[in-house]
Amino acid sequence: MGEFEPLIIAFGCNYCTYAASDLAGTARVKYPHNVRLIRVMCSGMVDPEYIFRAFEGGADGVLVAGCRYTDCHYIDGPVKCDAMFDRIRKLIHVLGLEDSRLRREMISTSEGIIYARVIEEMVQNLKKLGPSPLKKQRKEVTA
Repeated sequence: MGEFEPLIIAFGCNYCTYAASDLAGTARVKYPHNVRLIRVMCSGMVDPEYIFRAFEGGADGVLVAGCRYTDCHYIDGPVKCDAMFDRIRKLIHVLGLEDSRLRREMISTSEGIIYARVIEEMVQNLKKLGPSPLKKQRKEVTA
């Protein structure tokens, strides 16, 4: 059996993080392909249910990434995202998940290298943690 490869679901702001991931790709920056990036118009529009469904669906980690405070096209998107993220952090333990499975980042359009580094860091951290405990529960329910 091969080494555990974690699955990361990332919610990326259309104007900044999604563009940064595109820049990383066009610049041929190497990073793990363990991430599935979902484009959202703004990180402040990410519904907590999306995060819970990502974990429920088999994600080992979830990244919510968006603009920096001064770059947001929606003005207060990062502030809304921070508030949502604080609420989610309090609930994540109820699911039996570690804090480090959930990450919040601000990645601007020109920061493709930073995007790649964040994904690399998450993959390394999740490999240390192992598969999500929810995956095991999911297998037991379907068996």
